[in-house]
Amino acid sequence: MAKGLGDRVAIVAMGCTPFREHWDKSADDLLVDAVTECMDGVPGLALDDVEAFWVGTQGSGMSGQTLAKPLGLRGKPVTRVENYCATGSEAFRNAAYAVASGAYDVVMATGVEKLKDSSFSGLTATWPPSDGTDVEWTAPGGFSLLAPAYRARYGLTERELRDALTHIAVRNHANGALNPKAQFRKAVSKEAVERSPRIAGSLSVMDCSGVADGAAAALIVRAEDAHRYTDRPVFLKGMGFVAGNGDGLSTDGYDFTTFPEVVQATAEAYAQAGVTRPREQIDVAEVHDCFTPTELVLMEDLGFAERGRAWADIVAGSFDRDGAVAVNPDGGLKSFGHPVGATGLRMFYECFLQLRGAAGDRQVPGARLAVAQNLGGQPGSCVAFTAVIGNEAP
Repeated sequence: MAKGLGDRVAIVAMGCTPFREHWDKSADDLLVDAVTECMDGVPGLALDDVEAFWVGTQGSGMSGQTLAKPLGLRGKPVTRVENYCATGSEAFRNAAYAVASGAYDVVMATGVEKLKDSSFSGLTATWPPSDGTDVEWTAPGGFSLLAPAYRARYGLTERELRDALTHIAVRNHANGALNPKAQFRKAVSKEAVERSPRIAGSLSVMDCSGVADGAAAALIVRAEDAHRYTDRPVFLKGMGFVAGNGDGLSTDGYDFTTFPEVVQATAEAYAQAGVTRPREQIDVAEVHDCFTPTELVLMEDLGFAERGRAWADIVAGSFDRDGAVAVNPDGGLKSFGHPVGATGLRMFYECFLQLRGAAGDRQVPGARLAVAQNLGGQPGSCVAFTAVIGNEAP
């Protein structure tokens, strides 16, 4: 287990572009917009005062120049990272360790992706050569396996499972309708979700997140310095990351009702943060709802529901904005789409706003502790990131 960074690192400013079809903007433009908003959050601090940068992108850049060029940086270290759909979180993780190590005082993590004009209809990816035994399936195909596995293991009727998945889609779109930066800002009805055409297994179009462009940025400092930059810093309480070895795809009888990588990463983050009763202690959670069954499974992997009971808790409203844990109050991937390199930092952005009481109409009253959970890959072979952040000083 990694040495914890609990209360050693703070976020003092963040920026995030609207996530949508940005036909009139380049990846460079989006990065400049996100970084500008971030820097505006700390008057008196210039971009040249930031000592090191990280940029997360899967397919919109190949090096640190992805960020150095649009920002006009001179003489600065800029590191490009990529880790599937957890790329934005990976940028944050590396930047946080750099500050905690004492190597730098002020650093910035950024993430960006331009997907709509990439000529691909979904997420872009260039796969490395393999021995030919890799499982090849689409993202909807892989994640669609979660739903029948969950139903079979816990003895749900088709109607019970459908009600839970529909509730996730309806709730996240209702939350996104309140968010000016969401791609889809229209509430959807239960009937609209259930009438939408199927694309993989029991998954319909409305069970899937969209495709969008976007960028986000976070300014990170040592915790003891945080109040020099803002009177409302947010502190990193715990963080875990696990890269699975993919054996789930080559194992007979693999359990598609859990992401073991998420369970392990979350246990590490909770241990560092002192979280022992997540449903009672966590106020807000941004989770990786790439597909509605993913969010269903994550409610149990994150400890918000007992095994086999998340479906009932979801239908009962336990993860609505006024529930026990407010899940995806910004609308999640369902409303924002999924520009790969930016998504993880977009999750931090919403947690940052909620913990500062700055989330407007979707504010969760009295939010003190939040979770940002991001994963990449597919069931049976994924990378997983979980962070706990809070607004109480060490």
